[in-house]
Amino acid sequence: MNTDFNIVDMEKWPRRESYIYFTEHTSPVTYATNVTMDITILMRSLKSKKLKFYPTYLYLITKIIGKQKEFLMGIQNEVLGYWNCRTPFYPIFHEDDKTMTFLWTEYDENFKVFYERYVLDFEKYKNDHGILTSKGAPPMNNYIISCIPWFTFNSFSMHVENAKHYYSPIVEAGKFTEREGIITMPLSITVNHATVDGYHLKVFFEELQREMNCPEEWIGY
Repeated sequence: MNTDFNIVDMEKWPRRESYIYFTEHTSPVTYATNVTMDITILMRSLKSKKLKFYPTYLYLITKIIGKQKEFLMGIQNEVLGYWNCRTPFYPIFHEDDKTMTFLWTEYDENFKVFYERYVLDFEKYKNDHGILTSKGAPPMNNYIISCIPWFTFNSFSMHVENAKHYYSPIVEAGKFTEREGIITMPLSITVNHATVDGYHLKVFFEELQREMNCPEEWIGY
């Protein structure tokens, strides 16, 4: 997947004044938004095809993030720009000592390609311990994404120190809940107000729910 970094033309960028305000006139403002996603149709589809949820979750979030450049922002050589896509940087849990290790998998628009990359990465590095696997540090376009399978939540937020130029979203899901045949999942996303407003989150959640409701359009298995 092309991961080029594109420089923002500040003179033509509609959010220029908002960006300047949140980076020069206030302390860094990061905020988290929590919603409940309906994953009923998605889970039924995955179950029928014997596919895993976690790599599917990584794929969908990365895909939807890539649809709005506000979620792709970053700083390179002190210049604001945006990546063509993000690379999911996610933890794998070790049952033996109850620790986690971060791994990353290169994104691809094709679900089947990404899913198979994830499976290969997981099998190769699943026994690596420490903060990073032997695959090493992720590329600069990475973002942190995780899922807490042990409990559900109504509110979850990440606190990033020195967040002035930290524009990568941080995404966390929680334990599924099934009630009267409807399966739901809590989802939290933490963003920097310098690059992401509430409207962008509204579009993100709507697009994500639509993709979850229409797996036949992208699943490819």
